[in-house]
Amino acid sequence: MSLDHDHLRALAATIDTGSFELAAARLHLTPSAISQRIKGLETAAGRTLVRRTKPSAVTEAGQPYLRLARQIDVLINDVLGDPADDRVSMPLAVNSDSLSTWVLPALASLDGAVAFDLHREDEDHSAELLRAGSVMAAITTDSRAVRGCTATRLGLMRYRPMASPSFARRWFAEGVSRESLANAPLVTFDRKDELQDRYLRTRTGSRLTPPRHYVPGSADFANAIRLGLGWGMLPYQQVRLSEEGTDLIDVDPGHYLDVVLYWQQWRMDTPTLSRVTEAVRAAASEHLQ
Repeated sequence: MSLDHDHLRALAATIDTGSFELAAARLHLTPSAISQRIKGLETAAGRTLVRRTKPSAVTEAGQPYLRLARQIDVLINDVLGDPADDRVSMPLAVNSDSLSTWVLPALASLDGAVAFDLHREDEDHSAELLRAGSVMAAITTDSRAVRGCTATRLGLMRYRPMASPSFARRWFAEGVSRESLANAPLVTFDRKDELQDRYLRTRTGSRLTPPRHYVPGSADFANAIRLGLGWGMLPYQQVRLSEEGTDLIDVDPGHYLDVVLYWQQWRMDTPTLSRVTEAVRAAASEHLQ
């Protein structure tokens, strides 16, 4: 079986942009040409590689081909790339808390040498993007390397249950207990965010269902807690106490959750990926425990 690089590029462009039309615009082709290239690749593979949905999505059978397409582009870019040319975008999966605290400065230290396509994904689920071939590297809680990848421990983020002083006075006046935690509203990032529920189970031994607000943005999540909407788990990197100590308080001192983070990347030895890995690992050693 032979694979045509142009067919692989059409596959990656279709998945990246979400449609044949947008992929055609990116590659300066017609939608019909993109369709023919995808069909040619599927004929060679003997199976359907792209779901014709809105947006287009890669099938499970198509994931190895998508990963191959990205790997070839990175290798070609490292060999032939010119800083004056458009660079191949490097897709990375990063959890929101890392993105808002220490990852962006790490990537900025590369001084524009790499173009990034950042996928914000919960650290418990980011490895799935590696399996799908959607990203080249990911910050994840999974220590088991995805097939074709390596996994390196970065360090841990320690999360504490934080609230505004006024919220704590209202809901935890007599301290944290099973009853107070069952009634006090909490803030959670989205429906994948399990940190608050993990703390509740660890602290009480029960599955509590208090009222909750969904605030899907790291800075907005912290601000919602500061404004008193509810309590929530915040990493120490994100907690900024005011000089008077009236900004945020730890409602349950001595109780916290440690989340160990790993850097998983494709098993490729390219200068570009090596530079990104070095920058991320250096920042992690400075900011993570």
